[in-house]
Amino acid sequence: MSANPKSLPDVFPAAFKDTAQFYAELCDVYGDELAVGIAAQLGQASRLSFWVNPLRTGWDQSSQQAVLADTGLPPSDLHANPQLEGLWSARVDGGLTHSNAANDASIYIQNPSSLLAVRALAPQEEQEVLDLAAAPGGKTIAMAVAMRNSGRIAAVESVKARFFRLQANVERCGVSNVDFYLRDGRGVGRAVPERFDKVLLDAPCSSEARIRWFDASSYAHWSRRKVKEAQRKQKRLLRSAYDALKPGGSLVYCTCSFSVAENEAVVHHLLQASDAQVQPLELDLPPHKAGVTTWRGKAMPPSLAQTIRVLPDAVWDGFYLALLRKPGPN
Repeated sequence: MSANPKSLPDVFPAAFKDTAQFYAELCDVYGDELAVGIAAQLGQASRLSFWVNPLRTGWDQSSQQAVLADTGLPPSDLHANPQLEGLWSARVDGGLTHSNAANDASIYIQNPSSLLAVRALAPQEEQEVLDLAAAPGGKTIAMAVAMRNSGRIAAVESVKARFFRLQANVERCGVSNVDFYLRDGRGVGRAVPERFDKVLLDAPCSSEARIRWFDASSYAHWSRRKVKEAQRKQKRLLRSAYDALKPGGSLVYCTCSFSVAENEAVVHHLLQASDAQVQPLELDLPPHKAGVTTWRGKAMPPSLAQTIRVLPDAVWDGFYLALLRKPGPN
């Protein structure tokens, strides 16, 4: 590994016992200069981002603009996201989460990295879509908006408490095209093979990119063992997601982890076991790094360079995103 524990930046809290190991992998993936910046960014609070929910406000542009006034924030504190149309960001302490607009679901607070996954998948009206690890439901809701509440979304969640939170969140936002399933996503592909036009798998992961050094609970359970456990589940979930996809269909795999084990290595595993194809992301992307194609002396498919790692900053969470296609008719 390239990182020397003696050269650790001073941003890490003393309570984090795995600092050297965590930082070493950051350096291996991003290089020393970017790794320092990422480690520092994890010590900062992010700005809140949100989009106007037309399922509550209506699709008329003037009605949606009026909702911005109901956030309780002055216009000077609202910033349009240059990469994602319709997404806004606000100061962390602006009171947005307790505003009238948030309480009545006229807006939905969501980090732009998460919304980027939905835009990459691009679900269309009247399609049948699978959200394989759906809780807490933000991406499900964003897909329903993209589909104008038409077609069908199958939202799967295996953890009972998260399932009920998902259901309540989606219904609160005016979504009516979702069927909910409390079940293990690893068996869905066998149960309904080649059924869905599009599949989203925001995989359960170690949540490394959501670590905040000022919040000990965000890193208290991090370990390399946890990463390996997550990877085993991710591989099976991704294969299930791919099996459930129609020929010619698209699949987005994403995580909020920095680890190659949870990202490129999982996609590589699917590429070895299937005819899946990595597709370029035809989006206006934020600052990012191409996916890793060589890891610790071992080569992986060059097509993994078309996957991306969103670099964390004051607005964007760190995020891994891969767009895959199953060969077949369009």
